[in-house]
Amino acid sequence: MSANPPRVLIIGAGSRGGAYARAIRASGNGMIVAVAEPDEYKRTQFGRNNIWGEGGLPAEGADFGDWRDFVAYEKQRRARIVAGDADTPPGIDAVFVCVLDEMHRDVVMALASLGGLHIMCEKPLATNLQDCVDMYRALGSNRNNKGEQMVFSIGHVLRYSPHNMLLRKLLLEDRVIGDILSVVHTEPVGWWHFTHSYVRGNWRRESTTAPTLLTKSCHDIDVLLWLLCSPPSCSAPGSPPPHLPSTVSSTGSLQYFKKSRKPVAAGSATNCLSCPIETSCKYSAKRIYVSEGPVGLDGGNTAWPVSVVVPDIESYGEVEARRGALLSELAKDYDAGAEASLAAQRNWFGRCVYESDNDVCDEQIVTMAWEEDPLPLPSPSGGASGYSDPMRGRGAKTATFHMVAQTKQVCHRYTNLYGVDGEIFADSSTITFMLAVDKVKNDGWTTEKAQEELVGCTLEEVMRSHAMVFCAEDARRGKKVIDWVEWWARLVQGKLGQVPK
Repeated sequence: MSANPPRVLIIGAGSRGGAYARAIRASGNGMIVAVAEPDEYKRTQFGRNNIWGEGGLPAEGADFGDWRDFVAYEKQRRARIVAGDADTPPGIDAVFVCVLDEMHRDVVMALASLGGLHIMCEKPLATNLQDCVDMYRALGSNRNNKGEQMVFSIGHVLRYSPHNMLLRKLLLEDRVIGDILSVVHTEPVGWWHFTHSYVRGNWRRESTTAPTLLTKSCHDIDVLLWLLCSPPSCSAPGSPPPHLPSTVSSTGSLQYFKKSRKPVAAGSATNCLSCPIETSCKYSAKRIYVSEGPVGLDGGNTAWPVSVVVPDIESYGEVEARRGALLSELAKDYDAGAEASLAAQRNWFGRCVYESDNDVCDEQIVTMAWEEDPLPLPSPSGGASGYSDPMRGRGAKTATFHMVAQTKQVCHRYTNLYGVDGEIFADSSTITFMLAVDKVKNDGWTTEKAQEELVGCTLEEVMRSHAMVFCAEDARRGKKVIDWVEWWARLVQGKLGQVPK
């Protein structure tokens, strides 16, 4: 722990906010001092676990029912400093944004407009391309009162696993298989996990969140670009430009979780607790959330995903009381007449997976292709700079990504990589954002140095990987192959005011 560790605000005290809080405490480079969360139970539990302790009370500036309350408070706090108020409490150094995906834009834009706050935003950056562009521009102007740029990080945690960091070193620095020719990467979402999040849960409808490729798999598109586009050091002096894809295509649809796949024996049932085949259906909500299975309440689990169904599950005390509360929540349902007005307003974790209002893909394939793009050779006269190995990492290559729901494994990604000198099979924690903020705050590092050496991901890379997802969705919907360079130039580059880096 630093002598003066970065002071952290967590916005959103759900499962993601809790996960980042545990990681921050474990890393020792930050101190959580405030939380913003509308649900009083979640906010109180988070505060007791991470800030003011059991039996304690929140100090001034530690407890906010809404992120907007923090913004208003911070403006007032800064005004008190200007007015010379010696009793003004210290402010926040960094913020973790862990709210629902569709809220990211408003929260990040407001924080960036305050200026002077380092920001980590959970993935995805936003749910549509224009919001990503708006946030890119706002974050680019997020500076403190000295004019210094603030650190930004996105929750693309695959970049920071020791496994993937070693893989990238082997490929790009050690070049153990030489130039890469093709990559086949798979994300097995998991049969019950997909139903929890993408059939019954928060991310089931494109109209309220975004396509599955963005909400679930932007991690994977990002890590593929990280391995195949980015040189070992993206912004170091003399680094070559990234090798960008030439074309993008995608196919996919909602193949299984729809009414046409419903077993005939289920009849007209729309809720698992009233279904005649509930005991034999592997998608039974009772089987997933209540049973003695690996994530069920009767197996001793009160964390995710049970805590998503009943956030205050632990407040019920006895096991039977908890079971009753969980079954009561799973029994909630809506009829066809009320569907339009009620279905989208909340999650329905007891709903039949064949009768839900989900519309996101449960199977999708994305193919990216690169053409040869050699760098310039050094000038014979020595008058112009160039590269001694102009084809290094810049030959023609392809990458295929497959997102699939019907798997036993849950998010245990695996990758086959083929190069001119061999092949690698990889089958997949640390938090680097807090260390970057700490170095800027206490050790005199520039934000550029911290962003490069510790975060390892520039704002331009964040923008590019998100844009690639939206490009793939355009390709899937239009049933076409898209010229990436033309698409980027037409829909993104002019709005950013610069070429992709």
